[in-house]
Amino acid sequence: MPAREFSISRKALCALWNRQFRYGNVGFFELPIPGRAPAKIKNQVTRSVTGRPQNDLLRKLGAQDFELLAPHLQSVELAASHILHHAGDDVAAVHFPCGPTFVSFAVPVEDDREVESLLVGREGAIGIPAGRGPSLAYSRIVVKVGGTLARLPLRALEQAQQRSAGLQELFARYAACQFAQLLQTAACNAAHSIEQRAAKWIIAAREHIGGDEIPLTHEQLAGMLGVSRSYASRVIQTFKARRILATRRGAILILDAAALESSACACNDTVKRHFREVLGRAASAE
Repeated sequence: MPAREFSISRKALCALWNRQFRYGNVGFFELPIPGRAPAKIKNQVTRSVTGRPQNDLLRKLGAQDFELLAPHLQSVELAASHILHHAGDDVAAVHFPCGPTFVSFAVPVEDDREVESLLVGREGAIGIPAGRGPSLAYSRIVVKVGGTLARLPLRALEQAQQRSAGLQELFARYAACQFAQLLQTAACNAAHSIEQRAAKWIIAAREHIGGDEIPLTHEQLAGMLGVSRSYASRVIQTFKARRILATRRGAILILDAAALESSACACNDTVKRHFREVLGRAASAE
């Protein structure tokens, strides 16, 4: 792997490590940007939540724990490219992606570029602090595929956790899983080829969406990989020549999912297995 790309991964990982162990906030920025308010949600469609949202974390909760959160949950419809947070914004609410909706974390690096370090979908949440105190966004957090998110004021979550050890346990375990995912991403960036990583990201997007048409441009894939757009285009052309992928305006089409999985590294499977093991223990302990 080129030294420059490894340097980017190492810097991003070190910053996130500091947030976890020095400041107690996984994935959150150290200082707010002066004079800028948190990102505002525009043209949103908000309604009360009825029943359990299609989010794995919320569905893992026992009935009593969910009832502590339910009165405070709102269902929000957000379009693709909506910015939930800029780096340095106050994080006042937790968002739980539902169904095919998923969100990306874009970490700023030198040369005014961003590298996407995480995709979060219905398996998780955005904005859960790993410690006490105010949370500040470390990265730009963007809705990648639009749809429904369940929104919970952070204060309501903190109050519910004071009343339930089960809630504390589940969300602490999820924060640990998300940090493990960041570690795996850094290792993946250092050890695997661009082609392997591209296949990994496209498969991850497919799993979140549940379909073979991925609303992903060459430029967005380049951001995920931390490479130039021209490099990402060459990678896509390689997959197209092998009849694994096709493209249409604003989207990538998966023609041969098995071949794409064979081209990818095993990092997605490693992370999913860790999520099952760690969060499964939380569920069995309830």
